[in-house]
Amino acid sequence: MDTFAASAHDPYDARPWIKSYPQGVPADILETDYSTLVDIFNKSIVDFAELPAFESMGARQSYANFGRAAKNIAAWLQQQGLNKGDRIGIMSPNVLAYPSILFGALISGAVVVNINPLYTPDELVHQANDAEIKYLFVFENFAHTAQAAWRRMNISRAIIIRAGDLMGARGIVVNFISRFIKRGAPPYHLRNSLSLAQVIHQGTLTPLSPVEIDRDDIAFLQYTGGTTGVAKGAVLLHRNVAANVAQSWAWLRSRLEHTGPHKMVTALPLYHIFGLTACCLLLVHIGGCCLLIANPRDLKSFSTTLRKARFTLFSGVNTLYAALADYPEINKVDFTNLLFSVSGGMATQKIVAHKWKTLTGCSIIEGYGLSETSPILTTNRLDIKEFTGAIGYPQPSTYLSIRTPTGDIAPIGEPGELVAKGPQVMPGYWRRADETHKVMTEDGYFRTGDIAIMAPDGLFRIVDRLKDMILVSGFNVYPNEVEEVLSQHPKVREVAVIGVPYEHSGEAPIAFIVARDASLTIAELGIFAHAHLTAYKIPRHYQFREALPKSNVGKILRRELKEEFIACKVSLPAPEQETSLNIDVTI
Repeated sequence: MDTFAASAHDPYDARPWIKSYPQGVPADILETDYSTLVDIFNKSIVDFAELPAFESMGARQSYANFGRAAKNIAAWLQQQGLNKGDRIGIMSPNVLAYPSILFGALISGAVVVNINPLYTPDELVHQANDAEIKYLFVFENFAHTAQAAWRRMNISRAIIIRAGDLMGARGIVVNFISRFIKRGAPPYHLRNSLSLAQVIHQGTLTPLSPVEIDRDDIAFLQYTGGTTGVAKGAVLLHRNVAANVAQSWAWLRSRLEHTGPHKMVTALPLYHIFGLTACCLLLVHIGGCCLLIANPRDLKSFSTTLRKARFTLFSGVNTLYAALADYPEINKVDFTNLLFSVSGGMATQKIVAHKWKTLTGCSIIEGYGLSETSPILTTNRLDIKEFTGAIGYPQPSTYLSIRTPTGDIAPIGEPGELVAKGPQVMPGYWRRADETHKVMTEDGYFRTGDIAIMAPDGLFRIVDRLKDMILVSGFNVYPNEVEEVLSQHPKVREVAVIGVPYEHSGEAPIAFIVARDASLTIAELGIFAHAHLTAYKIPRHYQFREALPKSNVGKILRRELKEEFIACKVSLPAPEQETSLNIDVTI
């Protein structure tokens, strides 16, 4: 059994959370509970051969067909002279071809590098060169980005993915419609590129040679979002990710094992670690079906898809749940088969969770993790009656601890930086020993950069990001707390809070507001804030926005707002010049 003991004299070493585990959930997973992602694939395509594995745009793909396509892709890669450990890039939204490419690369012995298809050419160049990608599978709509970056990358060949790939006869219709929609899109011409259809056909011409994959082989270079600097590749071994799948299944098994078959609404992109593990890999492990949503921002199309589907599981982030709950046509969707909804990636707001519970009858089960942890570290119990606002209890075989700014162990109940150990934690960043050293404690814990508190029963709650915390005259102000309060105003749709330099108190909170009702005024916000927040937590300044900048999974980018605000050089009033309400600058 893998053992990840905490440091000496650490009260968290006793793992008080185990007493709060649901019945049947083990304290630890064993080595026999997981092996490699290739082993998961090989078992599932046999055990669940006739069951649907993935569904997209009205087309379904069985496990047998999914496995066949993946093996053909792997065989083609071998034909090209691929060596074990070579990196393969996938730059695509959630379309039916994605999982077959993903597993085709893995069973060939390659390392998968997931790439956000919305990247600019410069961002693509950085990631491709840093990972030394050999082959790039790119969705046709974004091939112009690859072309703009091509001469600055050392990629051997590009393979073009189309929306209808692997859909059979239906794919012809999908590709025809897709071609019509793309009129006016930037043109591209990637020299020596192939279509995925050509790759799969050529892969049938020679048999696949089995590759010995070890638990300690690299499965993914999962690049961080780069919110704190240049994006780094988290090295995720087969055993890291397979262990996280086993941990998740240990937590969910009693609820799901005898209630299948399961279909999960997969609106989270598979190139993001949350969607990759919690949706794709977990569902493949249990023989479930992923309902792939290519563009969740198209709420009309999304809700139409949901109306036609019988789904049992739902995954999303706060902004997605908020948008769906507010969409007028969402009440036409049948949620009666929904067992639970999971949320991660960013803090879920209480008002959003309440709306979702009212709509669906199911509470949102919030979890927590990072790219560096494969990603899941904690999850709430599935039997909660109402949203807790906490991130839940650590997964089996997971050790968490809370550390003070000096590195000491914080008393239980006191806030500090959350640090983690477990089989799902990465060994380090790709070729960045310096960055790896920065995020590891002397006793071998990974530093998450999040401030958390643990209750006596082992329930963890995130207070905020360490780097986002605002220091006002020596008092800590957590943006999440202020955002949670302001989001409860009935005329507020979205809110983001940042801290900016302020000569009178060191820093000051600033709020960016997307209004639900155009009649919302600064006066209303000021009165509401004064009624619910202590004085030093109240924003010194408000800005109205049409929209807030977001990451690929809908996480609000506070750093971008802060850089823009500081660049505008807006002057904040001195304390003696302030009234009871704040001054408004509207953009």
